[in-house]
This record gives sequence, structure tokens and C-alpha cells, in this order.
Amino acid sequence: MRADAQRNAEKLRAAAAELFQERGLQAPLKEIARRAGVSHGTLYNLFGTREALIDEVVTELAASRLDEAAEQALAHDDAWDGFAYYIETICELQVTDPAISDVVTGRYPDATRLMTVCERSHAAAARIIERAQQAGALRPDFRHADLLYFFGTNALLARAVQDSAPDAWRRGVAFMLDGLRTAAAHPLPAAALSEEQLSQVMTDLTGAS
Repeated sequence: MRADAQRNAEKLRAAAAELFQERGLQAPLKEIARRAGVSHGTLYNLFGTREALIDEVVTELAASRLDEAAEQALAHDDAWDGFAYYIETICELQVTDPAISDVVTGRYPDATRLMTVCERSHAAAARIIERAQQAGALRPDFRHADLLYFFGTNALLARAVQDSAPDAWRRGVAFMLDGLRTAAAHPLPAAALSEEQLSQVMTDLTGAS
């Protein structure tokens, strides 16, 4: 890569990192190019697609934050405390970092490197759920699909309250966690979403392709 092209690529990475964290992964590419001080065509020549730019800019940050949340959750001696920590941490990331919120909900499945991080995060979440259930603290009918559904709906709330009521999500999370304790469990009126249903719901919630 020529020196001028390399400089432009670095400018675009820096601008994309800022805008993705401000607005999420759907931030306009033209705005990224404008902030970087290059043409829209230069962005496409250097990265080709939005997903390629996302993979370049977001993957390492997302991996660091999501892996740390899971590791800290699993490090808790009390399985319920670890589960609650994980839920609260991911929900807070969804509020404070729209890019991470889009990663959690799988908004851009064609960003292949990033989806590897997303899949690893989902596998860790499944272990956190299983651990809390084996300890008898988390109701046994809670499923991983239920968690992803909750994160998807929390992502919408996070965007809606970001400016007007940035702490509103905490109330919803507290209600949900209380309802998930084994002692509070009552028979559920509907089954957990199937994998196919969850995929369609997440697509509708996030606008993913």
C-alpha cells in the first residue's frame, strides 16, 4: 500500500472508531469519510464494504470488552452474582457503546471476524446461564434464546433513552433479574423462541440483513 493510501486508511479507521461508538455500526459511511477528510470513493477503494471496515475497526475492542465481561462473571464465587454481573455489564455496554450493542445483537452478520467474537460471547453466556442453573439460583426454564431476546429489546431501549433517561435500563434489568430467581418462578405462558424464531426476531429488531 502506498504511503498516502496508508495514511488515508488510518484516518478512516480513526474516524470510523469514533462514529461507530457514537452512533453504532450503522453510522453513515459518507460521514465517516467526511470526518476522515477523504472522499467517499477512497473509503470504498480501501475497505470495499461496511462489513470490512467494521471488522477492521471494531473486532479487537469488542473482543476485549465482551471477553472481560464473561471472564469476570465466571470468576464470581457465587454463580447468581456472576450471572447478574454479566447481565448488568452487557446492558450497560449497550447503553454506553452503541457499537458493542450492535455486536451483541449480531446486527452485521457479514462482518465475519466480528461474528466470531459474537459467537464466542454467546457460548460464554450459555456457560454463565448453566452455572447459575446448576447452583439452583436461576430458574431452570430460562434459555439462552431468552437472554438474546432480552439483549435485543434492551438495545432498542438503550437507543431510545440515551439522552433523556440514560439510567432507565437499570430499572428494567432489576425487574428481570428478580423474576429470574428460582424462588420467584411460576409456569410460563409460552415456550422459549426456537433458533429460527430467534433469528427472525433479532433480524426484525436490529435491521440485520
